Parts: sequence; structure tokens; C-alpha cells
Amino acid sequence: MAERSLRGRSIGAKSLESENGVPLADRKKIVYVCPKGHRTIVPFAAQATVPTTWFCHCGLTCVQEDRQGDPLEGGKAKRSHYDMLLERRTEKELQELLARKIEEHEMGGLSDYD
Repeated sequence: MAERSLRGRSIGAKSLESENGVPLADRKKIVYVCPKGHRTIVPFAAQATVPTTWFCHCGLTCVQEDRQGDPLEGGKAKRSHYDMLLERRTEKELQELLARKIEEHEMGGLSDYD
């Protein structure tokens, strides 16, 4: 009879116990602010070590809102792949390289990387 009553249930995949009365872990919410004024609220466990900085969705570095000093000062933007590429080549070199690679592609083959 017990086999028939459990048929169709995903035993092990879902708990048959309710979450009523289960205490949640203590949490604290830390507010970070970036130089552009974006506010990010990140929940941490109460005993967790909280980082002093956080990366904003715009790419700048956020600082905690309750820190001393102006939270909107500073903030270093992440370098993109294009920024790193421009450190190695100029715009003119990139245009020439692109034109050469397009020409090679149209002729039916690409050479090894230069």
C-alpha cells in the first residue's frame, strides 16, 4: 500500500517537509555607490567578511555608502578588450589590418596570424 501512495512523486528531488518554523540565517544588506550615483544593495550573511568595494553594472568600482569620505569620488573603470587592443595598435593600424583580412577572405582564404 505504501508503494501505491508514493507513486508519481519525485522522492529525493522535493522535500515533503514544510519550511514553516525554520529560522533563516541572519543577513545584513550592504549598500554600494558608484561615481555615477548607481546604488547596489548586496545581501551578505551576518558573519561574512564584507568587501570594501564592489563592481557596478556600469563597470566602475563602487564603495560602501557608509564609508568615510565622498562615495562618488574615484572609481576606476574596468578596461574593455577594445581598450587593451588600443594599447597595442593604433586606429590606423587596425583599419589597415581589417582591410587586409577582408581582402584575403574575399579571395578565398586567410593566411596564418601575423
